[in-house]
Amino acid sequence: MKLVVQIPAYNEEGTIGDVIDAVPRRIEGIDQVEVLVVNDGSVDRTVEVARAHGADCILGHGHHRGLAATFQAGLDASLRLGADIVVNLDADLQYPPDQIPALIAPILSGRADIVIGDRRVNQVEHFSPLKRFLHKLGSWVARRASGTEVPDAPSGFRAYSREAALRLFVTTDFSYTLDNLIQAGRRGLVVAHIRVRTNPTRPSRLHRGNWNFVKRQGATIVRAYATYEPLKTFFYLSLPFFLVGGFLLVRIVVRYVEQGFTLPGNLQSLFISFGLLTIGFLILVFGLLADRIGDNRRLMEEILYRLREQEINRSMPPAIPRVPSVSRDAPQELKELKELEGNSQDSGSIKRDA
Repeated sequence: MKLVVQIPAYNEEGTIGDVIDAVPRRIEGIDQVEVLVVNDGSVDRTVEVARAHGADCILGHGHHRGLAATFQAGLDASLRLGADIVVNLDADLQYPPDQIPALIAPILSGRADIVIGDRRVNQVEHFSPLKRFLHKLGSWVARRASGTEVPDAPSGFRAYSREAALRLFVTTDFSYTLDNLIQAGRRGLVVAHIRVRTNPTRPSRLHRGNWNFVKRQGATIVRAYATYEPLKTFFYLSLPFFLVGGFLLVRIVVRYVEQGFTLPGNLQSLFISFGLLTIGFLILVFGLLADRIGDNRRLMEEILYRLREQEINRSMPPAIPRVPSVSRDAPQELKELKELEGNSQDSGSIKRDA
């Protein structure tokens, strides 16, 4: 059983060495642990420091491409390296690497496909009250959109089984966290969470303030949800038109009866009613078309999965035992994992370093 710890890094020379040093190299149930650093076009000494501290592999981008692209490149590289489990770890030391054994435990035992570290944001001292509120609201929306029960949706401390890593593909250019979560929930993967510790870190480089983050993550949620639930999305969009148009139509009919079946005044209400009902109907038709297109998308996703699996299998060593995929229909108690709640918590070529 092989674990690959991927660390996306952009100008992290000050902390990347400490992160690599703290990665546990011996974990029960794991035969081999490798550290993969995904250098996102750093202009400082990130690569040199990572190599000096024992990074097994380094994947380099020629220029800065952003977190989403960096994460996907690392996930693909981890699979090509033969990973049975992939752990994503931030390079700023926000998540102490000694929590990796607890994070991967549900995958090792076959109880989850993905495990996400819960930072318990309400207890994080350096988060402002506004940031805590926005985080709580955003996580609630993400849970509704994904159909999962993850309390800390934007957390980047995650573990993926090989099956989950093959199934997921980042479709946004901002951040992978919510996009991956909604994909996982809608594709029937079992997503679990455990509580983790965190360290104070520098301000995020991913966004320009809370409202910029909310705007971009909100767009990601809407886009991902509409991709997997087009009929529901278009129905919700058409509902206001149907309600207002229906109300006006009923009002016209009531007045028509009250006036003794003579043509009532204010016929503009009748025209507005029919206009709104027509718009609502057209939006619903678009939803039906999008839902049919979704069948083709699901077929293409399965084709992509099989192509990726074949490509990765060709680049892997001889067959070794794999972590089984967990059905979404697994017993509820396997999803809750309450016993773990108290635990502490463009791609370039891959260069393997001695």
